Amino acid sequence: MSEKDISKLPFEEALKKLTMIIEKMEKEEPSLEESLHHFEEGMKLTHHCRKLLTEAEHKVEMILEDGKYLELKEMGEA
Repeated sequence: MSEKDISKLPFEEALKKLTMIIEKMEKEEPSLEESLHHFEEGMKLTHHCRKLLTEAEHKVEMILEDGKYLELKEMGEA
């Protein structure tokens, strides 16, 4: 799967594909070439998932900063 194709996947789909790769590698004994291919695809999927999670985290932080949640958070930290 190309990086362009992976970049279009929603988080849940990318995580599912990553899980399938891990399960496949655990059940089978792939050749070195197959292992490297799976590893490369897994790394691309991992990078994509991390990117999506970071974006979601930033959105949550922005929401918290815009509302009363920030005030509550600051009061709780004091």
